[in-house]
Amino acid sequence: MTISTKTLLKSAALALATLSVPAMVASPAAAQSRTSIAVANYEAAVVKAQAYQTAVNQMKTTYKADIDATNARAAALQTEIKPLVDAYNAAVQQPGATQATVQPQAQALQAKRQSGQQELARLQQRVTLATGYVEEQVGMKLNDAIKAAMKAKKVDLVLQPQAVIAREPYVDITDAIVLELNKLVPSASITPPAGWKPGQSQQQAQQPAAAQQPSGR
Repeated sequence: MTISTKTLLKSAALALATLSVPAMVASPAAAQSRTSIAVANYEAAVVKAQAYQTAVNQMKTTYKADIDATNARAAALQTEIKPLVDAYNAAVQQPGATQATVQPQAQALQAKRQSGQQELARLQQRVTLATGYVEEQVGMKLNDAIKAAMKAKKVDLVLQPQAVIAREPYVDITDAIVLELNKLVPSASITPPAGWKPGQSQQQAQQPAAAQQPSGR
């Protein structure tokens, strides 16, 4: 299993879950005008942002040792797992095979796969953390980029692709959001601060706003 650019673009810890992007973004002017609807893939916009692409290329160099070690171990694991796969297939094909009779082989195969996944996760931990940090830096400006793209395209409502049954290609404003992200986030660091955890930057950004809320007394 070779770590590709696609692998680098994904962070298991974050997966953009902390971006808090709404399913649709409405403009206050929507009630005053004919509604113009667009579609945008928010995750794709983050991935296509220039800061993100540049950071990924930097990670390929900075974390090359981690990536090479992960690739080498992944290849070795494939070799180690094959006999267990063969043993399971042979057990399944035995006359009168039942779930109980193949359970030992199934458990051995599952245990090896799980331990292998955990081992690979440890080897690429720095890459995963760096990717999450880059995602968060770009993602923090995603809402602003969406609003700017809506204004530029004169759009009142934005839907995510999964909420749409059919559409014309020209209603997709993902690339317009990418252009705005490039303005708002010209670069991103691939070195998380000591002790940084996914979602931490967003929490810190929200704290000042929460501190300004009236106490209710």
